[in-house]
Amino acid sequence: MSAIRLLVLIISSVWLACGSAQAEKRVALVIGNSAYKNVPQLPNPANDAALVGGMLKKAGFDFVEVKTDLNAIETRKALREFGGRSRDATVAVVYYAGHGIELDGTNYLIPTDARLETDTDVYDEAFPLDRVLVAVEPAKQLRLIILDACRDNPFANKMKRTLASRGIGRGLAKVEPTSPNTMVAYAAKAGSTASDGNAQNSPFAAALVERLPTPGLDLRKAFGFVRDDVLKTTGYQQEPYVYGSLGGDDVPLVPAKPIATGPRASPDAEIRRDYELALQLGTHDGWAAFLSRFSSGFYADLAKGQLNKITAEETRAAAAEKARQAEEEKARLAADKAKKAEQEKAAAAAKAAENARIAAEKVKQIEEAKAATAEQQRKDAEAKALAEKQVAERNADGEQKVAALPPEPTRPRLSPRETATLVQSELRRVGCLTANVDGDWNAASQRSLTLFNKLAGTKVDTKLASIDALEAIKTKPSRVCPLVCDHGFKADGDQCVKIACRAGYRVNDDNECQKVQDKKPIATREDTGRRDADRKAAASAPSNTHSSGQVVCNDAGCRPVRQGCRLETYQVGKHGSRSYGGSTSIVEVCN
Repeated sequence: MSAIRLLVLIISSVWLACGSAQAEKRVALVIGNSAYKNVPQLPNPANDAALVGGMLKKAGFDFVEVKTDLNAIETRKALREFGGRSRDATVAVVYYAGHGIELDGTNYLIPTDARLETDTDVYDEAFPLDRVLVAVEPAKQLRLIILDACRDNPFANKMKRTLASRGIGRGLAKVEPTSPNTMVAYAAKAGSTASDGNAQNSPFAAALVERLPTPGLDLRKAFGFVRDDVLKTTGYQQEPYVYGSLGGDDVPLVPAKPIATGPRASPDAEIRRDYELALQLGTHDGWAAFLSRFSSGFYADLAKGQLNKITAEETRAAAAEKARQAEEEKARLAADKAKKAEQEKAAAAAKAAENARIAAEKVKQIEEAKAATAEQQRKDAEAKALAEKQVAERNADGEQKVAALPPEPTRPRLSPRETATLVQSELRRVGCLTANVDGDWNAASQRSLTLFNKLAGTKVDTKLASIDALEAIKTKPSRVCPLVCDHGFKADGDQCVKIACRAGYRVNDDNECQKVQDKKPIATREDTGRRDADRKAAASAPSNTHSSGQVVCNDAGCRPVRQGCRLETYQVGKHGSRSYGGSTSIVEVCN
């Protein structure tokens, strides 16, 4: 009886496996609109469509159709034909790159020949997102729509409004699919715009082709990795978002590779799988959950090391925050000499700005560390699988059996730019770098690390950014390099603020408020000469009073004859007496 039951189970398993393999059919439609006729062309959508289409073909999709620069008629035909292919498919995917618009809460895809001169033209010239959902709706297991259409829309700026209350949104509006097992992925969160980037492909498309084709990786986790990659690439300016829901089972875009038959699986396979999941999660709670199940052994020791690393980083961040707050409190108390209200306002603003900077920097470092750890985990897993395969082949040939030891834990392998970014972030934290954190290890960064070596007593190489330098800087919980401010500014915590002097005071060469001395005017020789000239001009100027027009002159100068007076000629005698003989003299006679 047991033999019959076993035979039935074997036949059922074979039948289910064959039926599943035969029923599995994956189809995809990829559209990239770059050559718009009535607005400036987009540089990347056609390139992104080719990249994503190639990824889907390599992933083993049964049908992949790549279309570029579709007008309204071509778009309608492509969606209609793809809807027919989705009827007997298990997985249906539509990727669209180009312009999109949101009108009154409804999202539309814009073909290349659209004019959209008025807001009502959207209804006739564009395609609602619901039309794309209808095209993938017949698929039995997964319906996936990916929209890289959240760019700044030039149609919205020139479009005439026929109704003032009709709203045209920025980016795309969020959507709630009604069909089960349906996901809609946006390049940027609803209400925000996406970037084309500076490369041949957009950051969103580059992340998609890196993460989605991972065999056996659930789509929700894959899009989580895509989100992390795009945030990191765009400096936390663009956040992809996914709408819709899936069931409890994993739904990968690419099925997991079948397990090779032959050697018996290692007894540590389950522990290793859980360890890799905890490594991908990379959180304190994840490692604690792993250690609650596996408290001893090789992987348990690795997990304890990862947990200790996270705990040490949390302790370092908390200590740095407390040190910064203490420094701010000290600076605030020292600055109470100025107006108290102004000091409180400035201290509050500085504290809020510094808190925001530290939080952003911490998030950046955590995300970069997660990405580096995940990449290292993947490479280690590939190396481990290759070693196990080689051991299995040797055992099958009858050669000496060699135990496959797990690889030794290695440091995360970061690119030179990623390493430089982390070192620059730490140099800014300890006050040795004032330039921006950009991943460019230039002369300014080298000088900053040289200054750190001098003040911290370390001897790390300054020519290149290295993990050794990063670890050396992380050991310092607070500021190492003093804050240097320009003339007219003073240190306030980790910032330079302008020195404010009250009325009548100014900042002197010692950066202190000094009273301004009143300067008395000093008469110069030039001023004295100007006054004498003005006095002579006034004396020689004609009077405004009525006169006879006669002028009398003496040793002091000349002036008009006064009113009621006259000039008479006299002869001057020997001793100066007036007579009418001898020399003559003209005098003014009044009365």
